[in-house]
Amino acid sequence: MTRGRLEAFSDGVIAILITIMVLELKVPHGDELSALEPLWPVFLSYVLSFIYLGIYWNNHHHMMHLTPTITGGVLWANLHLLFWLSLIPFTTGWVGENHFGALPMAIYGVNLFMAGIAYVILQSIIIRHQGPDSRLRRAVGADRKGKISAVAYLSAIALTLVTPVASGLIYVAVALMWLVPDRRIETQLHRDEHAAD
Repeated sequence: MTRGRLEAFSDGVIAILITIMVLELKVPHGDELSALEPLWPVFLSYVLSFIYLGIYWNNHHHMMHLTPTITGGVLWANLHLLFWLSLIPFTTGWVGENHFGALPMAIYGVNLFMAGIAYVILQSIIIRHQGPDSRLRRAVGADRKGKISAVAYLSAIALTLVTPVASGLIYVAVALMWLVPDRRIETQLHRDEHAAD
């Protein structure tokens, strides 16, 4: 399989997931502003999950630029990532419908944590296939952002027992940390271009 086909398939899945989430936003009954009030938890959870899916789409796209060869291991690792991403509409809907309740927020955090682990597995398989002089390895380095994210998700999951609001703020903080596409990969691509000149 070519890199283009893998990217196209992954892009299609993520687009469908966003579509599923937006369909959960029900049209309010009534034409007053107050009719929107019950929908704010669903809308806020949608916005956060939309940002997360956008982050994965951006970073997946960047990572694939440093992945010229697609192996069977990469295909399965990519499907593993898409599996966890495909659960985001469900956990998002549960959080919104239950107004950020403790258990839904914890399960949402588990979903985010597992998607992050799946991304790291995909990244590791690509690096292993590329060998000791891996372009992707040079780009991600020690992957501090990835490690910080994992610790933050686990902390947020534990915090749901005390205060789901704090968990939500941690999920937002991690999203903000990743909002800009991964500059490490852009920098590596730029270096490679100059080395080729």
